[in-house]
Amino acid sequence: MRCLVIIPTYNEAENLPRLIPSILALADSFEVLVVDDSSPDGTADVVKGMQKGNPRIHLKERGAKLGLGTAYVAGFHFALANGYDRVFEMDADFSHDPAELPRLLEKAETYDLVIGSRYVSGVNVVNWPMRRLVLSYAANVYTRWITGMPVRDATSGFKCFRREVLESIDLDSLRSNGYAFQIEMSFLAWSKGFRVCELPIVFVDRRVGISKMSKHIVYEAAWMVWRLKFKNLFERS
Repeated sequence: MRCLVIIPTYNEAENLPRLIPSILALADSFEVLVVDDSSPDGTADVVKGMQKGNPRIHLKERGAKLGLGTAYVAGFHFALANGYDRVFEMDADFSHDPAELPRLLEKAETYDLVIGSRYVSGVNVVNWPMRRLVLSYAANVYTRWITGMPVRDATSGFKCFRREVLESIDLDSLRSNGYAFQIEMSFLAWSKGFRVCELPIVFVDRRVGISKMSKHIVYEAAWMVWRLKFKNLFERS
């Protein structure tokens, strides 16, 4: 079983020296791919230094800040081309606890997509401002209502895919970023009949660095759910 943890980065040089070793220490089957969007803080150079003598650390450098969704698409292509069996999405800022990765992997023995969920057993979020928590929770209620997808945390960025799910999706047709990308990937897996499971996690706001949240990300997600709904209706008719 080969597992790849994809970590998109922009200015995460402070976090990676602690995060990557904590992932690799879990099991020899875990490898890491950092997809860096030309971070001005030298994130890529940090990864290159860690790569020396460690073939389980991979780096893909991109020439500009191209966004979360395209970073994951690049990572998915790398995973499929290099024969990984399980592919994880994960933030670089410790909001996702690396110690939870084996739990997601274990669930992936039974399910095709495992989502680390903040909302499947109440609200498990630490240190978020109330405004952002309400926005996130409401976005997921809105997504369930519009799409009919029975997922309580469709915007989660902590996921484990079986490679079969990624192989079934036209990755190059994906254009969304941020929340919208996470919604789209969850929806596509569910609408194709793959088994989707939510595993409760505790989400802790980033320790260092600056959040990448923006109004554009929120608006994109709001429109995405309608596009997915109508696309699904047309495909069924």
